Amino acid sequence: MPLKIDSELYCLTLGMPNNLLHDWNLNMISTNTLISQLKHLDLQSREVIMVHASMRAIGKVLGGPDQVHQAIMDAISPGGTLMMYVGCEPEYEAVGRGKFTTDEENTIYQYCPAFNSATARASRDYGILAEFFRSWPGVICSSNPGARIAALGDKASWLVANHPLNYGYGSGSPLAKLYENQGKILILESDLDQVTILHYAEHIAPIKEKRIKRFKVPLIKDGQRVWFDIEEYDTSVGIRQWPERFFATIVEKFIEEYRLQAKRIGQAKSYLLDVKSLVDFAVPIFIQAADKYSC
Repeated sequence: MPLKIDSELYCLTLGMPNNLLHDWNLNMISTNTLISQLKHLDLQSREVIMVHASMRAIGKVLGGPDQVHQAIMDAISPGGTLMMYVGCEPEYEAVGRGKFTTDEENTIYQYCPAFNSATARASRDYGILAEFFRSWPGVICSSNPGARIAALGDKASWLVANHPLNYGYGSGSPLAKLYENQGKILILESDLDQVTILHYAEHIAPIKEKRIKRFKVPLIKDGQRVWFDIEEYDTSVGIRQWPERFFATIVEKFIEEYRLQAKRIGQAKSYLLDVKSLVDFAVPIFIQAADKYSC
């Protein structure tokens, strides 16, 4: 069911012009409304923004999901950069992970095509917007299959360049560059347990005996498909056997500690998080929790 609200009161509260009221009366959302809401959330030009979004939560957008990243780009222009985690379909990083039977792994090993970062579809586990964005004109992707980031804008090429195959959520990764560039994370009512930057926080946290995963990915080398051995810290459970929804708990504590107020983007409860502050907040929590939870 569409969210029923007092549209006039809502727009007055946001300081939006009256000519946007029709969006709410039609239970549809225009790009102009999204831009106004994003600016009210304090998105600024020239910022680097990583987005986690639920289209179901945002609601019906006129023109479809592509208008969400179009609105974000408009809100951070000129000079802004938008990035999303897109990953890959599981077969590309399945061999050696224990997710498939031996027969299935053998089939994947024999027949799975080489990963092409420019054309491979986004992971289906992170919502439809990831694939819509990945295939949007001008978007470029990093080369690490499982940790793949798509980016558009002024710093997109810098963000995705030279993405390490090993430990792709750590040093030299797009996440590390986002942190170094003092970027921000835009949460559009997505699952707080899937805030990807916390994997970077796990990576840099000075904790011994982190969980490590080793697997294979098919890539092109000298015109031939070659299976490369990959090693990274565990991103499924975490570097330790963390309690259920531990990432979400950290983000919720951060929101409470910094007294962040949610605002609506479309119909989605939304937050804008400072990346450096969140990572610096999370690292001590990981260090303290590591004494309680084993690998």
